[in-house]
Amino acid sequence: MSDVATVSNAPRVSRVGSAARRLLASQETGLVVVVALLTVALVALAGSHLDRRTGLEINNFWNANTIVQTLTDASFFAIMAIGATMVIISGGIDLSVGSIYALSGVTMALVLRDAGTMGDAATALTGIVVCVGVGLLCGVLNGVLVVGLRVHPFIVTLGTMWVLRGIAFVVSRAESILVPGALTEVTKASLGFRGGLYPVPMLTMIALTILGAIYLTRTVMGRHIFAFGGNLEASRFAGLALGRIQIGVYALSGLTAGIAAFLGASFYGSASSGDAQGYELYVIASAVVGGASLIGGKGSAVGAMLGALLIVLIRQSIRTLHFDQNYEWIVIGCAIIIAVVIDQWSSRVTAQRLTRAAEATRAAA
Repeated sequence: MSDVATVSNAPRVSRVGSAARRLLASQETGLVVVVALLTVALVALAGSHLDRRTGLEINNFWNANTIVQTLTDASFFAIMAIGATMVIISGGIDLSVGSIYALSGVTMALVLRDAGTMGDAATALTGIVVCVGVGLLCGVLNGVLVVGLRVHPFIVTLGTMWVLRGIAFVVSRAESILVPGALTEVTKASLGFRGGLYPVPMLTMIALTILGAIYLTRTVMGRHIFAFGGNLEASRFAGLALGRIQIGVYALSGLTAGIAAFLGASFYGSASSGDAQGYELYVIASAVVGGASLIGGKGSAVGAMLGALLIVLIRQSIRTLHFDQNYEWIVIGCAIIIAVVIDQWSSRVTAQRLTRAAEATRAAA
């Protein structure tokens, strides 16, 4: 009887062991370890101060306000990085996400200013629809130009980056436009938290990361994105709608930029054509550091979020430890180079391992 139980349990143990090996070998696990180590280092080196209200000693980094603020800072471009990662998985690139963010926020602020007095619910709903709608339209425009003109996505999105920000500059007349307080009440809702903590951007980032992970790994459309980026010719022979896939990933990138724009403009209370200037670097860096391969076929929504969080922690460490903030760009640039080098090295090792396995199989046959 015990022998039968042992035999029946063997496949289950094997599956658990295989899942554990896959988890330990995944890019996301490595990022979690790096983020955890950096967090521990910040906690150890940040120092502490006395709380004026309670008189208790509080760590300068490991406290609710700093943690939530760090996650909030990461959320605005982590959300965009989720959409941009899908573009990168397909073998493309999107340099226009920051400009889409700016145009979406400016358009929303102008529409709400011209609309006049509305109820709080109607104002919030209108703001969300306008912001997300503009972002989606800009993303579709990018996809149509890439597919229709058959020009490299780098060139197309470099052009739309300037065009879209220029439109935002012209329509806003370079002014910072205030958004209604109803939007700020939505984005800065405490949701039961105390001490001036505003978790909405952080929770939105987590929710979109989960949705992005499900979309990429559990849906046919997500698998098509990986297939398109991994092997274009095979995807063509398989009969996949290649143009539709490309337009779809750019539309999702624009959609996430629109969502980030709504959260950012509402959180800070205004929108301008200069918003998200330079976010392209942070977004692409988050995706690449998160494991997305610039040649396509590899990446994840969870990795994009973790990459964004790692970059924000690097920025936070520079500020917390009172280093010169000019080094921020140097450190992020080095992180991108290191991530790409590690990705290429990992790809070569995997290819060599597969080749040896194939040769061993042929020799055994």
